[in-house]
Amino acid sequence: MKDFEILEKFGHEQVIYCSNKEAGLRAIIAIHDTTLGPAIGGTRMWNYATVEEALKDVLRLSRGMTYKAAVSGLNLGGGQAVIIGDSEKDKSELLFRTFGKFVDGLGGRYITAEDLGTNVKDMEYVRMETKHVTGISRALGGSGDPAPVSAYGVYLGMKACAKVRWGTDSLENKKIVVQGAGHVARYLCEHLHNENAEIYIADIIPDKAEKLARSLRASVLHASEVYDFPGDIFAPSALGGILNDETIPKLKYEIVAGAANNQLEDEDKHGKMLMEKGILYAPDYVINAGGLINVANELEGYRQDRALKRAEGIYDVIMNVLKISQDKNIPANKASDMLAEERLTKIGRIRTIYSSKR
Repeated sequence: MKDFEILEKFGHEQVIYCSNKEAGLRAIIAIHDTTLGPAIGGTRMWNYATVEEALKDVLRLSRGMTYKAAVSGLNLGGGQAVIIGDSEKDKSELLFRTFGKFVDGLGGRYITAEDLGTNVKDMEYVRMETKHVTGISRALGGSGDPAPVSAYGVYLGMKACAKVRWGTDSLENKKIVVQGAGHVARYLCEHLHNENAEIYIADIIPDKAEKLARSLRASVLHASEVYDFPGDIFAPSALGGILNDETIPKLKYEIVAGAANNQLEDEDKHGKMLMEKGILYAPDYVINAGGLINVANELEGYRQDRALKRAEGIYDVIMNVLKISQDKNIPANKASDMLAEERLTKIGRIRTIYSSKR
């Protein structure tokens, strides 16, 4: 009963455990909601300490994908997969092809893509076993790395936050701390550099932060320094759960707007804490929707110019979310939830009526 209670708590339709000893595969696929269309979401490879930790992550991520697709106007549902393992040591063709067979067995209910710890090459192995995969290389007709479009959306969402807070969306001379030095962070920093922002970069692997900082003439912060740094904008762009009881009281920023998923450790509690502290928060699944927009575009026959154009809509969505937040005096993450749930309810009702008439 405990497993069913977990599904019911988060509103999931299906959770699939995937195991193959020969391939070294232990994975979980979660399908949260298919009201708007087939579930789509990345495959994350992480060395989780426990299966329970992996399950918690995949449930939160898949639910976030449902809301991300809904608020972005996409006709897709929410799903996610996690592979338990070390992405630096445990990858193999057999692992990903075996995983691809599990994806294929779902018959299109779940479409996968790359995520933290996986890349285009990994998705190409998955594609050998199923057509239900995106994020493959341009050479094979796919979109390749989604990071450029994801970062562009974060950049525009950050500008929308600036417009609300300061009356102008210019980021020139703003002190912006980017937590994480991965692909999305790199492209985001390039946009910020071109606008003459004052950039600070931190990563749990100092060499990565230093390398990125050198290429952009940015400054480096130690990973422990980001929370109480006196900056203007904080851009979490690595792992989730970093906005919590311990870190929020330390924050001196006016805006939090970054690429990481599940930034709030507790959605109810910590969204409210940010609002009470006077910090403008860009809900993560709204501002980082560019990656989903990119792979969704691939399903229609990929064109990056079309994906970038659609990602520009993130600016207006963030503006709308922040307006609702201010008008109703509710945390920004609750305002974005309202928008997503309104669309899910409306489309769900239409589909129910249509089905009853058939």
